[in-house]
Amino acid sequence: MSEKIAVLVAGSWGTALASVLATNNNDVSVWTRSEQQAAEINEKHTNEHYLPGSILSDRISATTDMQTAVSGAKAVIIVSPSSAARQVARSLKAHFTKDMLVVHAIKGFETETLKRMSTVISEELEIAEDDIAVLSGPSHAEEVVKKCPTTVVVASSNEKAAQAAQGLFMNSYFRVYTNRDLLGVELSGALKNIIALGAGMSDGLGFGDNAKAALLTRGLAEITRAGVEMGANPLTFAGLAGIGDLVVTATSRHSRNWRAGSLLGQGQQLDAVLESMGMVVEGIRTTKAAYAISQKLGVQMPITEVLYGVLFEGRDVRKAVEALMGRDPKTEMEVMPLQTWEQWHS
Repeated sequence: MSEKIAVLVAGSWGTALASVLATNNNDVSVWTRSEQQAAEINEKHTNEHYLPGSILSDRISATTDMQTAVSGAKAVIIVSPSSAARQVARSLKAHFTKDMLVVHAIKGFETETLKRMSTVISEELEIAEDDIAVLSGPSHAEEVVKKCPTTVVVASSNEKAAQAAQGLFMNSYFRVYTNRDLLGVELSGALKNIIALGAGMSDGLGFGDNAKAALLTRGLAEITRAGVEMGANPLTFAGLAGIGDLVVTATSRHSRNWRAGSLLGQGQQLDAVLESMGMVVEGIRTTKAAYAISQKLGVQMPITEVLYGVLFEGRDVRKAVEALMGRDPKTEMEVMPLQTWEQWHS
C-alpha cells in the first residue's frame, strides 16, 4: 500500500534514502530550499550536484514549500547537515502531527550546545526523544542510489518506532537491523567522521596501510571510550553503526571526510579544501564538538585532540601525527568508567 513520506532535505543522502523509499512503493516528497534543485528533480528526475549520473524514480517529487512536503505524510525523514538540523526541525514544527514517525539520518553534533541530533529535533518538535529513530551504518549514497547491497541499523529506545522505521526502509538490497541503543548509534555515526578525517590525512601523507590500520583500531577504541563514558552500550561500537561505518567512511573514495583529510595531508589549507569539496564535511564540525566534550568529560581522545590542533590551531599535520605516535607507552586494554551523557549534560 502506497504511503506518502517526506524527506528533508535533498542532499546526497536524503536523495538516496528517498530512492529507497520510492523503491518500496511510497510516494516521496523531498523538501529543498532551492527552486532550481526542485525543478531539476521534478522535470529531469536527477540531482546532478549531489548524485551525478543517477536517474531518480518518478515517485519522487520535490518542493520548496514545507507544508506541501509534509502534509499527509506517514513519516518524516530528516537528513539535513547537522548545522541546519535545528532550523529544519523548527520549520517542520508548524506542519508536524504527533502521529508521524520521525527518523533522522544526521551524523554530527550541534556545535554550539554539544547536543545530539535527536535531542535537537525533540526540543524543536516538542516530542519525546524516545519516539525518534536514527538511521546509521555503512552506507554511501552513491552506492545506495545504484541499489548496491547495503546494510544499516535503525535505533530507538521505543521498539515500535524502530520497527516502523525498519519496515519503511527494508527491501531486497537495503537490509535494516534494529537496535535499542539510540545513544550509541548516534555517537558512532558522528564520531567516526573524525577518525575518517585522520585516515585521509594519513593517506595524504603517504604513511601506508600499517598506519591507517592502527589509526582505525585506536580510533574505534577512542570512540568506544567516549561513548561508554556518555552511557552507551559498548557492543554498539562493534556493530554496523560503529566499526561498520568507520571502515567504509575511512577507506572509501566516496567519503567526503576521507577526501578532505587526504587533501589536508597533502598540504592544502582547510579553507581551500572546503571550497574544493563543494559539500558539507561533517567531520570538521564534529572534531570541534568532540574535543569540547572530551575536555568536559575528562575522557582521553588523543586522535581527536591532534585533529583539533590541525584544523583549528594551525598545527602542522606531519608534526601532529608524529606527536601522536610519540605519546607515552600505554596498555592496549582499558577499563572504561560508566557515566551517562544525561548525568554529564545536566
